[in-house]
Amino acid sequence: MASFYGARVAEVPIQNTVRASGDSHYGIGRTFRVMFDILTIKFLLKYFTRPMHFFGTLGLAGTGLGGTIMLWLAIHKLLGHELIMEEHGPLMFAGGLLLLGGLMMFSTGLIGEVMIRTYFESQGRRIYAVREILTRKQRGVAGGTRG
Repeated sequence: MASFYGARVAEVPIQNTVRASGDSHYGIGRTFRVMFDILTIKFLLKYFTRPMHFFGTLGLAGTGLGGTIMLWLAIHKLLGHELIMEEHGPLMFAGGLLLLGGLMMFSTGLIGEVMIRTYFESQGRRIYAVREILTRKQRGVAGGTRG
């Protein structure tokens, strides 16, 4: 991430010394914190410039599943004339939560997209990085000649 922001990164060799005395303070709590930090960095590296890919997928899945449940219950109510809350109350509650939660996740993805675009525009940077620029002559050499 540091190199993404323009910093130079180098590897420095070190010599580990044997512990003189005492016990390690590296416990299970610190292990979980490090694991969450790794997951956060993985998420930021993969979805930082495209949050809609993460939140939109979850949102569409939740909205689709919740909408399907609610539609099935509505058809069941209209055709069967049953009391849905007595027969399928927990399912209706789950369908409503999935529908609303999915809409919120999708909206979060949209807001994230707008924020990321605003951030990059305010910094005068591009969302993408150009790794290499090929000229016509270089493409002809690398890809063979066309006749």
